[in-house]
Amino acid sequence: MKKKNKFYVVWKGYETGVFTTWEECFKQINGFAGALYKSFENLTQAQKAYAENPKKFFNKKNCGYQTEMLKSETQRPVLESISVDAACDMTKGIMEYQGVYTKTGKILFKKGPYKDGTNNIGEFLALVHGLAYCKKNNTSIPIYSDSATAMAWVRKKKAATKQALTDNNEELFELIERAERWLHNNTWENPILKWRTDVWGEIPADFGRK
Repeated sequence: MKKKNKFYVVWKGYETGVFTTWEECFKQINGFAGALYKSFENLTQAQKAYAENPKKFFNKKNCGYQTEMLKSETQRPVLESISVDAACDMTKGIMEYQGVYTKTGKILFKKGPYKDGTNNIGEFLALVHGLAYCKKNNTSIPIYSDSATAMAWVRKKKAATKQALTDNNEELFELIERAERWLHNNTWENPILKWRTDVWGEIPADFGRK
């Protein structure tokens, strides 16, 4: 018997509305604090629900979170993916970042060290580098990051860093500008997913210096 398609309503997420696949719904809620979403059996129900107060569809037990998430990517990571991370040594004032193939830990790219950087900058550059890497290699596999800040900067296509420009980090700021231009001038299909450190442990791209 053919499996029936469900429709997914997102009331609170990166984007809201009615989505026809779990994958599209997941993009809008993954890593979004306080996301509100629920699946429905048909489009009419979903559209009607989206126009109503979401509290109507949740009880105290589920607290507004659809348990369907536990059946998908949040139960275990997608191994056919890229994981990115950054490390910043504050004592030496240097930052570096890398991207690995999640399944094996094989390093796909590694950059740095850069002087007078921050961890957020490194996480942002790592994500954009991952997207550019996928674009170059014609792959739409997911990219994992454990940085909600970097994910937000990528969505906004702007690195909202408060780090000051110095003689030591001019190259780094040039890389930031290049990354922002790339985001504005390119499109991508890769889902950017939040790595759940609390469930899965450290992200595979972690530098292991904690």
